[in-house]
Amino acid sequence: MTGMMELVKARAATAVVKSSDEYRRVVVVEEEEELDEAEWGRRTEARSRGRRRAERYVFTCALFASLNAILLGYDVGVMSGAIIYIQKDLHISEFQEEILVGCLSVISLLGSLSGGRTSDAIGRKWTMGLGAIIFQTGAVIMTFAPSFTVLMIGRLLAGVGIGFGAMISAVYIAEISPASARGTLTSLPEICINLGILLGYVSNYAFSGLSEHISWRVMLGVGILPSVFIGVALFVIPESPRWLMMEKRVPEARAVLLQISESEAEVDERLAEIEEAANIMKSVKSEDKAVWRELLNPSPAVRRMLYAGCGIQLFQQITGIDATVYYSPTIFRDAGIKSDQELLAATVAVGFAKTIFILVAIFLIDKVGRKPLLYVSTIGMTVCLFVLGIALTLQKHAMGLISPSVGIDLAIFAVCGNVAFFSIGMGPICWVLSSEIFPIRLRAQASALGQVGGRVGSGLVSMSFLSMARAISVGGMFFVFGAISTVSVAFVYFCVPETKGKTLEQIEIMFEGGKGWKGGEVELEDTQHLIQGDVKSASLG
Repeated sequence: MTGMMELVKARAATAVVKSSDEYRRVVVVEEEEELDEAEWGRRTEARSRGRRRAERYVFTCALFASLNAILLGYDVGVMSGAIIYIQKDLHISEFQEEILVGCLSVISLLGSLSGGRTSDAIGRKWTMGLGAIIFQTGAVIMTFAPSFTVLMIGRLLAGVGIGFGAMISAVYIAEISPASARGTLTSLPEICINLGILLGYVSNYAFSGLSEHISWRVMLGVGILPSVFIGVALFVIPESPRWLMMEKRVPEARAVLLQISESEAEVDERLAEIEEAANIMKSVKSEDKAVWRELLNPSPAVRRMLYAGCGIQLFQQITGIDATVYYSPTIFRDAGIKSDQELLAATVAVGFAKTIFILVAIFLIDKVGRKPLLYVSTIGMTVCLFVLGIALTLQKHAMGLISPSVGIDLAIFAVCGNVAFFSIGMGPICWVLSSEIFPIRLRAQASALGQVGGRVGSGLVSMSFLSMARAISVGGMFFVFGAISTVSVAFVYFCVPETKGKTLEQIEIMFEGGKGWKGGEVELEDTQHLIQGDVKSASLG
């Protein structure tokens, strides 16, 4: 009976280890209860130091990898104000304005789609560096552009560079992060996007006093600075251990894992998990199948992954967030603000709201979970979009019902509310899901493919907003966005599973089973309770 009990306990400990880092630590402590107090204290302190060291190093790597996202955010924010002065200096038409603003989203597809293959060839880290170099080249061309044509050339290059960096940074972070903190760390790019947008807005306001010929050039030129820091970061961060394992560079992968793990035992466990997922030690049928062929002719599990990953990217954009950010001066002018400087000052308030609430999401994403935050986000955005549509419509067609100042305040409140709710859920969780739901053999290309829906949606919204607003009014456009946002609530309910606390390998197994889409997943805590119940039953027996 004693031998049987020891076997049951050993199996329970093994199952718990596979479920969660936290449970592993609990079992290790139980195994050491028989040690003398001094030895137990020394081991506990050593584990604690190892954990803090690993956490700091992983956070540093994730932060450096997220710098690419500042480029995207800064470009989005700065263009909303720079376009005012570009119009006056280069005398561009409304159509040219839409193309200049919206082409970045579409052209970044080239970077995203080629980024997946490039990162598999040269590694995640150096792909981010290549993206930064391409962006720098485009930013320099834009800064000194003498005409609209040259400005567009620089804009196209910047878009390719942003596509490279934005896609691969989230993949890199997901591959170096432990399951317990992956949601928080993978959300860092979204924080950097929001920080970049805020810096772009502040730059617009700070340089708005310069001449029309100089102001927009300085605004765009400042965007070169973040890419310089990315170059420095490449000599600090390691390569992704999962990519190294795919390349069968096992000693290098182990060396990286030693830096980002608490102990050698954890390193061995993570190596085994990655090795099994990457199919290095054994052949599987999927090895003979080209990645893109598998994505274009997917199995039921991969199809569910694509629905969730590509769908969330699409809804993130077609609910109008880029229209709100790019054309916020146009929205506030329609609400009744006249002065250019007052318009830019109002956009700074939008940038602060977006940045502050992304920080709220970072603290909650691994505690509350992905799906509850998505519900709050999509429902809140829907309400704010309809309120903005009502406010702008009343200002335009029923000015007697509300005073002009109340209409302006309501419009600013609705815009700030919309970006705040976006930052709580749809913004960061889109990055998290698209980087964690795909298996390692498909992750880079599938994440790039997920960018297609989002970038196409963003481009269509950005390049048609002014034309559509002229046809149905600015307020009417936000009624359309509100209706689409309503549909996104249903999409979250039916198509997005909860992935909180699961390893990348467990998420893949969950998609294979196709269960738990409506909140019925078995969580890791449930696994622990089940295991403890089995041990208790065995002891009673």
